[in-house]
Amino acid sequence: MRTRCPLLLGLVLALLLASCAGCSGGGDSGTGPITLRFQSLAWQEESVEVNKELVKEWNAAHPDVKVEYVQGSWDSVHDQLLTSFEGGEAPDIIHDASDDLADFAYGGFLADLTGLLPDRLTSDIPRRSWETVTFGDGVYGVPFLQEPRVLIANATWLKGSGVRVPTPEQPWTWAEFRRITEQLSGDGRYGVAWPLKDPVSATLNLSLSAGGKLFHRGPDGKVTVRFEAGDEVVPRTVHDQVVEDRSAPGSLLGSGGSDTLPGFFAGKYAMVPLGFSYRQQIVQQAPKGFDWQVLPAPAGAEGLTQGVSPQTLSIAEDSPHKEEAAAFLDFLLSPPHMVRLALGDWMLPTGTTALADPALRTTEHDWATGTALAAHLRPAPAQSVRGYPEWKDKVATPAFQEYYSGAIGLGELRDRLEDDGNLVLARYQR
Repeated sequence: MRTRCPLLLGLVLALLLASCAGCSGGGDSGTGPITLRFQSLAWQEESVEVNKELVKEWNAAHPDVKVEYVQGSWDSVHDQLLTSFEGGEAPDIIHDASDDLADFAYGGFLADLTGLLPDRLTSDIPRRSWETVTFGDGVYGVPFLQEPRVLIANATWLKGSGVRVPTPEQPWTWAEFRRITEQLSGDGRYGVAWPLKDPVSATLNLSLSAGGKLFHRGPDGKVTVRFEAGDEVVPRTVHDQVVEDRSAPGSLLGSGGSDTLPGFFAGKYAMVPLGFSYRQQIVQQAPKGFDWQVLPAPAGAEGLTQGVSPQTLSIAEDSPHKEEAAAFLDFLLSPPHMVRLALGDWMLPTGTTALADPALRTTEHDWATGTALAAHLRPAPAQSVRGYPEWKDKVATPAFQEYYSGAIGLGELRDRLEDDGNLVLARYQR
């Protein structure tokens, strides 16, 4: 027995080791191809199709590095990612938006892409776009798609009214916009409908045109909220259109953009401020013969400047295959592929080469109006603010909603954004 037990034990251990060699799958066994999990948030049919096509093309050309497409959702991405990071189950390649990255970057969940990305990619995307994914000394994502906020207008209504129709070269001012929406209103119809289910990002991003900043970073690196003159222009315009002029229906303030389209098509509102990508829904849903057009958002002291939070692609810090993941990003975001992704999502690419593609500069569906606005896009004010998601949900969203409905005044809005907001942000900056 003393002679046979060690032999038996050795045989059992050998069998166990052989069995475990196949437990972790082909990506990590050392005997098969590497497998990268790519979680995409594409949701429009065209966009999902393009993403899956590009994954298929990569896999056909790279038998040793396979990419697995995983479908995610914008509705739950923050909480889902946080759970997967903490559980050690995050996908290798992560699709998100730049204003959701700060806490993940500072928390050590995302890989610093400095030195991982090829010069071709880093030089093709403007510095202002890279600023949206730079936190401290690191770069934690690749900004690849963006969209300006625009006015989608009933072209027949505008032409019949005789008002001046704005262009990117000669936009309306915020004061002119208010006057025109009042002029267009009456007989149960409204000059504009504001879908502000998420009022914070829309307000802050448009406020850059008026010089609004809201978040101010001091010499010590800490951020404080200051609601100043430039920050008041856009909220006051919306408030006055709803409460004073009755040129915007208050009933739609809590609605999403898609909720306004039936009324827009029915001729209830002359204009709806929406993201540029909503054109896809309008093309699909508009009644036959409905004539619409894209107008630039109003301009303030800073012209057509507005904030954006580009869609991003990041690599998980825990991924054992960062170089392979970076190579896939380079493939996915080559100029021709970036054009395909932009067309599929009805958005604008950040890459300058892709943005110059004729397919994105056509007058059909007003692509040319959007590309004319690309140079005016800047990082959203909240990009690098730690604690922004909590500030937005607990402080800013209810404060703006109450102000826009007329429940509170401008002074109380300022006090809540500053006093309550700074208490929230302070917890993240100790």
